[in-house]
Amino acid sequence: MSESALLAVVKTDLRTFFCIGILLLSTILSGCSGMGPGNPNSNMVADREIINAGESVNFDARTSTTPEPTIIDEFRWNFGDGNTKITKQGIVNHIYIQAGTFEVEVTVVNDEGASDSTTLRIFVNSPPQIEIEIPDYIKTGESAILDATDSFDPEGAPIEHFWDFDINVDDDGDGDPTNDKNSEGPVTEIILIDVGNHSGALTVVDDNGASSILIWSIRVISRNFRVVWEEEIIEFDWNGYLEEEESEIIEHIPGPNSRIIEFTATLTLARDIFLPEDNFSLGINIPESGWSSTVITVHENITKNASAQIEKGDMNNIPESGYTVSASSATELEDSLLNEPGERFGQGNWKWTVTAVECDPDIPIDEIDPDQGNDWQLNVVLTRLTLRISEVSS
Repeated sequence: MSESALLAVVKTDLRTFFCIGILLLSTILSGCSGMGPGNPNSNMVADREIINAGESVNFDARTSTTPEPTIIDEFRWNFGDGNTKITKQGIVNHIYIQAGTFEVEVTVVNDEGASDSTTLRIFVNSPPQIEIEIPDYIKTGESAILDATDSFDPEGAPIEHFWDFDINVDDDGDGDPTNDKNSEGPVTEIILIDVGNHSGALTVVDDNGASSILIWSIRVISRNFRVVWEEEIIEFDWNGYLEEEESEIIEHIPGPNSRIIEFTATLTLARDIFLPEDNFSLGINIPESGWSSTVITVHENITKNASAQIEKGDMNNIPESGYTVSASSATELEDSLLNEPGERFGQGNWKWTVTAVECDPDIPIDEIDPDQGNDWQLNVVLTRLTLRISEVSS
């Protein structure tokens, strides 16, 4: 073989060896550097992108892919609030405690170490802030103004106010005694009658349904009243003219805010010019007490007017007077004293009836009775105890 031919063979062998070496080196390098089938493709969704603080979000990256024959080996989660997690499955749950906007990232890594990342944003709504003004204490029977107008939503959204007046009572029967809606609006009013600490709740809700609740308490102190029964002697007078069989009915309420002790009623007829004398009847009916009485006028002697009288004493007991007592309100105390069992005699409407029962024909003049009726006068003198209640300092 000539020298030039031998040189050509050697060059060909060297070229072949070099190509084989390059091919082997390329194969080795491809296995070490990840330059295999390719990188994964990450994808992520959330079941909610707006939540309230304290609520959870489900993140799902199961639609992420990686070229065959590689497989996704792990999912690396960064929730944006300082918390991270690594899972083998492509779904995870996370609770956000703090409010704010958070960027969530998932990194998908396949079994060759190749990776890809995807991000999305989660808005965590902050709950409303409650500011409330209430009195430190009130007296029994007084009203308390509860004012929460300074409450606000940090994001500036409108808010609603719901007041529960008593956290010891479950008005709506849902098992939670703090969420009854006894009143709505930023300002409300409550009247308390029981001495002691009284607690209620205020719930404030924003436009996303986030809520805050505040338990409030008011101290209720007793009210002291001085009770005095003041004796009064009251006199009533009525008069008129009645003919035979006519009647006059008089109605009145003699003892409002009082306890009646006794009375004397006197019906007096005018002296007849012509004889014989006339006779009238006087009747009294007190429906609420179930008592009535009727009398007829009498003529004691020719020098006196005909008259009739009804008397009743000891109608009620004389109560203690000039003492101090605790009560929820003056109205409640007055009601209890005026309506004390057994001490209500004479309360309500009284009905007096004056009737001309016997206007005897007088000596006729020209065959005509000159006096067919008579003038009458009714006088009632009544003793009553009027209740005076005044509040005194504790």
